Amino acid sequence: MAHIIVVGNEKGGAGKSTVSMHVATALARIGHSVGTLDLDLRQKTLARYITNRNAFLNKKGLSLPTPSYQDLPDIDQDSLQPGENAYDRRLSMAVAQMEPHCDFILIDCPGSHTRLSQVAHSLADTLITPLNDSFIDFDLLAHVDSDGEEITGPSVYSEMVWNARQLRAQAGLKPIDWIVVRNRLGAQAMVNKEKMHRAITKLAKRIGFRTAPGFNERVIFRELFPRGLTLLDLRDIGVKGMNISNVAARQELRELIKALDLPGVVPDF
Repeated sequence: MAHIIVVGNEKGGAGKSTVSMHVATALARIGHSVGTLDLDLRQKTLARYITNRNAFLNKKGLSLPTPSYQDLPDIDQDSLQPGENAYDRRLSMAVAQMEPHCDFILIDCPGSHTRLSQVAHSLADTLITPLNDSFIDFDLLAHVDSDGEEITGPSVYSEMVWNARQLRAQAGLKPIDWIVVRNRLGAQAMVNKEKMHRAITKLAKRIGFRTAPGFNERVIFRELFPRGLTLLDLRDIGVKGMNISNVAARQELRELIKALDLPGVVPDF
């Protein structure tokens, strides 16, 4: 069976699609077969990313490792069983179609609570939750007191992950390996940054997730999107003498892949 990676939280702007594209492409470059699904049916950032990549490679006559992408299949409403949800059927069909050909299936979830996102979380072998280094985003996981030091209770997203874990346990599946990725970190060692570190470390022990380093805020990510490229592709398109920021970002990706500890994956890029 393919190992299913879900990238999700219920807040936009945390860099989910950037993380999704870089993780999927890194796995493809290592030599794994990777399929992707984009459950943000309105914006489809990951789908656009891969479309842009294929168009650019075709235009330049290049061949680079690229994850495959599949839309959710359409279904006949009359084929549904009484009480069956159409989105549940479409997602399960998509996964079933990709699974025989993929080592990994990566699912990018929307930045909101949807039925598709909820079901996808219950399918996750590995769950990656990118989180901006802000207590506004932290509130998605848990509530804290006015000093930002004491956790007063779990929040809506943590409860959804808990429910997904319960569903997997009832089905006799492996527990979800949940990794919270601190993303878009600033360069300065600010007081807020230290508070966030303490709060996330405390919460990780309380509700059961691991933490991993994400990406610093860099212009390069926005510049790569129209061509569908990642940091790992720069040398292949003729970029020589990468600047310090690009080299550091590549190292951040290597550390993230290493921290995910996916089966059979050695980050040798």
